[in-house]
Amino acid sequence: MVARSHLSDAELDQLFRALADTTRRDIVARLLGGESASVSTLAARYDMSFAAVQKHVAVLEEAGLVSKRTQGRERIVRGNPERLAQARQLLQQLERLWTARFSQLDAILAEPRPHKE
Repeated sequence: MVARSHLSDAELDQLFRALADTTRRDIVARLLGGESASVSTLAARYDMSFAAVQKHVAVLEEAGLVSKRTQGRERIVRGNPERLAQARQLLQQLERLWTARFSQLDAILAEPRPHKE
């Protein structure tokens, strides 16, 4: 059993690299409830510059975790739950793979072994 994803290795690397940062995970969590927010609104929630938050949003957008659209003078950011579901799917496959491997190891270790004298 090998975990498979319809995402390329480069896309998976980009996705998990984007999720590796605390601030980016927090932004995704704020936006996945169907809410959208301007970059300015997001930036007000963090103790960092507007430009730094903008860079975090850009990384998330490149990974497909959020999308941006222009509304007047603002850039509105919305979460993409489908992309996060793809990551969850791969992690669940990996969990099943390792659970099966540990079960096999448990079975091997539970087999009676002859005693050497």
